[in-house]
Amino acid sequence: MRNNRDAWLLIGFVTCALACAAAVAVLVRMRFELANPEWLMAALCFIPVIALVLWRLQRKPSLTRLSVLTDRMPKRMSPRVALRALPFAALCGGVALLLIALARPQAEDSSEERHSEGIDIVIALDVSGSMLARDLKPDRLEAAKRVAMDFIDGRPNDRIGLVVYEGDAFTQCPLTTDHNVLKTLFSEARSGFIANGTAVGMGLATAVNRLRHSEAKSKVVILLTDGVNNTGAVQPLDAAMLADRMGIRVYTIGLGTRGKALSPVGRYPDGSLHFDYVEVDLDEKTLQAISAATGGRSFRATDERKLKEIYNEIDRLEKTRFKVEHFSYKVEKYHRLALWGILLVLGSFLSEKLLFRSMT
Repeated sequence: MRNNRDAWLLIGFVTCALACAAAVAVLVRMRFELANPEWLMAALCFIPVIALVLWRLQRKPSLTRLSVLTDRMPKRMSPRVALRALPFAALCGGVALLLIALARPQAEDSSEERHSEGIDIVIALDVSGSMLARDLKPDRLEAAKRVAMDFIDGRPNDRIGLVVYEGDAFTQCPLTTDHNVLKTLFSEARSGFIANGTAVGMGLATAVNRLRHSEAKSKVVILLTDGVNNTGAVQPLDAAMLADRMGIRVYTIGLGTRGKALSPVGRYPDGSLHFDYVEVDLDEKTLQAISAATGGRSFRATDERKLKEIYNEIDRLEKTRFKVEHFSYKVEKYHRLALWGILLVLGSFLSEKLLFRSMT
């Protein structure tokens, strides 16, 4: 019996140490903070209690046995002896987990809320016949649409709308954050749907009207044209004064090469366009006056690369502002530790009273 009890004590001590080490490892691995770390000091009192129990069990009188030949033969430890140590190890591990649970391990969680002070932007796009000139590839209109859609992709937090104009103007897409719909309507913009001419003033006035009820911190119109205002009920500078009164900045872009460009000058009997080289007629002074009156800037794009640079410059000038709020809070993590601790203590008690009661 003495040998069995010594083996039991050794197994109990080792498994108890492993159980306590596992409980502490859980705490370290999960990087918890402790709300009541003083409870871990109780673990220091727990160690001598374990030592006292082991010492008392070792001093327990053993039965006197007569020496027989089998006592001198090598013996293997019975599996029942090894199992006998499990209740004690479970009790130690359960108490260790309960002490850690009483220390209230907590994990810090944080969140972030971003509030965008978005910008409302309306692009006023000239779709007159001269926008079919082929000094940009495949023509001015398609190049302008392609670059503008790239600009839209870079501003996911802003509401953007589209106004198209020729001899008159209309809203192709109202202000929206659904940029997929906006880009679809952008791609559908065509020349020839409205009366002939270039109504720059009407295009600007319609864009300003779309921003009239906007509550955005910043309101912007990007006005693109390749010609001269030659029709419409509103003059460009009058529309610029209206934009200024409403706090709307206007960035103007004059599109087209300097000199002559291959432009449509008529139609053949089969309806196809007839192209010839004509002098580019662009009223840069009026575009500069519009932007100056509204606090914006005026640009000239002679090719697609320059047009991209202009949109990038506007993107830098009109940055969306964000207000970021950080929140941090503690999340209690002791519940699972307490549950496992209770289960281990209860399992230790039940196994001691029911399963190992007859073991000696």
